[in-house]
Amino acid sequence: MRRPPTSRCISFSLSTLVLLSCALPLDAQQGEGGAEGGATEGGIFLLLPVGARAVALGRAMTSLSGSESVFWNPAGLADLSGARMVLDRGNYVAGDAISASGLLSEDALGTVGVTYHLLDVGEQDLTDEQGNVLGTISVRNHLGVFSAATKIWDRLNVGFNFKVVQFRQSCRGQCLNAGVTATTYAVDAGVQWIGVAGLPLRLGAMVAQAGPRFQVRNEEQADPLPTRMRASASYEITGNLVSDEQLSLVLAAEVEERWRDPGTPAIYLGSEFGAGVEDAVLLVRAGYVRGNGEQVDGAAVGVGIRYTRFDLSIAKSLASNIADVAEPVHVTFGLVF
Repeated sequence: MRRPPTSRCISFSLSTLVLLSCALPLDAQQGEGGAEGGATEGGIFLLLPVGARAVALGRAMTSLSGSESVFWNPAGLADLSGARMVLDRGNYVAGDAISASGLLSEDALGTVGVTYHLLDVGEQDLTDEQGNVLGTISVRNHLGVFSAATKIWDRLNVGFNFKVVQFRQSCRGQCLNAGVTATTYAVDAGVQWIGVAGLPLRLGAMVAQAGPRFQVRNEEQADPLPTRMRASASYEITGNLVSDEQLSLVLAAEVEERWRDPGTPAIYLGSEFGAGVEDAVLLVRAGYVRGNGEQVDGAAVGVGIRYTRFDLSIAKSLASNIADVAEPVHVTFGLVF
């Protein structure tokens, strides 16, 4: 016997409310412990850290260069050379994430690249009042990125990202609604100043996730994207301590602030120690996040290996999330052609 439409509707609504959590406004998820000022934001999965190096460095990435700069400051892509493919795997309380980047660099022009990032929130059974399974609800967040970066006067890097952001909730089975799809776009723009005052000092600044409102339910409930401002400095101090060119030590510090309703900055600190020659380097990383309610305070550690054309990084956050469970491991693999 078919179940009453009312029971299916109630069950579908409750399940959808749970699975929509990654696209709902920030204050709706945080409740009384959320960000101050009452500002609402949509698409907050864009704030999740991507890349094992970035996680290990406590997110202090805006002044640094590397393939992970796609997600942190596209200006850092200007220091790359050759062509490369980068794969990343990360796990969060919100779900599992994978990303793939293809980057091409030309010395005279700069770097261009395309990236796809998927956050799979997971699936949940759709049931009626008696617990009978009627269908399956799934939620996925998609991000496509086109990146471009170049050098100016050998000391100034500039970079730009154009992002297509999509939230997709679908239902299979006896569903009253096939699902919800919401799409918007965003841009990142950043700069890096290298060798400030003749010192091994790099400064970086950028604006991330600037774009139109994210409409998941309807136009009246559309929410602005989580636009952020970042400023960072990194210093390579090994030359002042030892004369061995096979050793390096970089310290980085960064401040991140909300574009709307500022006043509660997050602070990121990171360190990276490297030992080895150009084609074979072992890297040890450590970082610390002092959050503002959106990030959890705590330390992170990681290691990396660069060998000829291969680059492998592994990171572990030591902070505990809202469920009091440690963040899982993040892994990033790069291949230079």
